Amino acid sequence: MTDVGAAGELTVLIAEDDDGHAELIMDNLREAGVLNRMRRFKDGQETLDFFFAQDAERKREKGRAYLLLLDIRMPKVDGVEVLRRIKADPEFRDLPIVMLTTTDDPREIKNCYSLGCNCYVTKPVQYDRFAEMLRRLGLFVVIVQVPGLEGEAL
Repeated sequence: MTDVGAAGELTVLIAEDDDGHAELIMDNLREAGVLNRMRRFKDGQETLDFFFAQDAERKREKGRAYLLLLDIRMPKVDGVEVLRRIKADPEFRDLPIVMLTTTDDPREIKNCYSLGCNCYVTKPVQYDRFAEMLRRLGLFVVIVQVPGLEGEAL
C-alpha cells in the first residue's frame, strides 16, 4: 500500500495490481485537479484488510469519506469478491465503488451493478484514450459528494 498526498476530506482508494496502471491512474487524477489523499492496494486482500482488519495501521479512519476505484482482475481476491464483501456489510454499504477494469463483458457489468457498484468504467486499451478517461474521472472525483463512513457526511 502507498499513500500519496493529504489535501481534502475524501480519500481515493485505488485497488490495482498493475504498477503502471496504478501510476497512470494517480498521475492523471492529479492532472485533473484531484488533490485528495490517495491510497493504493496491490491486491484484493489488501483492500479487504483495510476495511475489515483489526490492525490499526492498516484500517480505515472512522468518519472519513472514501471512494474506491476497484479493478476486477487482481491476485489473492478478485475485485468482484471485494465488491461483494464490502457492499454486504452494513457499515460500508454506502461506500461509492467505481469498477475500473478492462473487462467489458455485459454479464460482468450486470453482475457488478447487481452487487452494488456505483459506476462501471472500462479501461481503454490505447494510452491516450485511457489518460483522457482518467482525467474525466478526476473531474468527477473533484465534484462528487461522499458521506463519511458510519454515516458522517464530510
